[in-house]
Amino acid sequence: MTTTTFNFKRVYVWELPVRMFHWITVFSTTILIITGFIIADPPAIQSNAEASNSYWFGLVRAIHFVTAYILIANLIFRIYWAFVGNQFANWRNFIPYTKKGIKNILYVLKVDIFLMPDKEHKLSNISIGHNYLAAFSYTIMTLFFILQTMTGLALIGDTSSWWLPKFFHFMVPLLGGDIVVRYVHHILTWLFMAFIVIHVYLVLYHDYVEARGEASAMISGFKFIRAERVDEKEEDIIEKAETQMWEGDKEE
Repeated sequence: MTTTTFNFKRVYVWELPVRMFHWITVFSTTILIITGFIIADPPAIQSNAEASNSYWFGLVRAIHFVTAYILIANLIFRIYWAFVGNQFANWRNFIPYTKKGIKNILYVLKVDIFLMPDKEHKLSNISIGHNYLAAFSYTIMTLFFILQTMTGLALIGDTSSWWLPKFFHFMVPLLGGDIVVRYVHHILTWLFMAFIVIHVYLVLYHDYVEARGEASAMISGFKFIRAERVDEKEEDIIEKAETQMWEGDKEE
């Protein structure tokens, strides 16, 4: 039995700002989920101490709010970096506005979701950075995060002392009251949790199948790419891989 081997080259893909954004998002989201569930259903804790010395729930709320502001600032920075970063961080990668991008999404769905054979690991030849499905899913999740932010700020608008939360108080009557806003905020939290599970699974899956350093790349910034494709533009790589893919489907 023989296997095909390729000459892989170590390529710097994820810049430091992108990696920082990723890990700030990871830690911030984890803290927000934990504190959010505590705020939604706080445990009854009895204490003989003075109330001023056992203000634990207020501390939980403060941590939740501060972390949320950090995550908002983090997202604003990432949007800025989408215009000044390298080709893999560019905003164009996150919107499948071409036929090639749409075909790539369908192919990734075929391999990742329906677990159909990825002959000759064509998928690993398509994308140096994010594949289009992953990138587009990040765009969708960003929109959900904006809605999550708006509902969260709206919920504290009445009691906040500064203008930003008060600005989003219009969400309360728009959505039909505090209860609906809370439900939307809570449901989005579960959506983010589901996305995290899928995201981690797919990263580990591709890391195992493709052996390109998918997981470690978000720490080191480097991935392993077929050497003959390193100097090509990603658009050309996609076109070649898709041509092979559709020709293979016709033969079948």
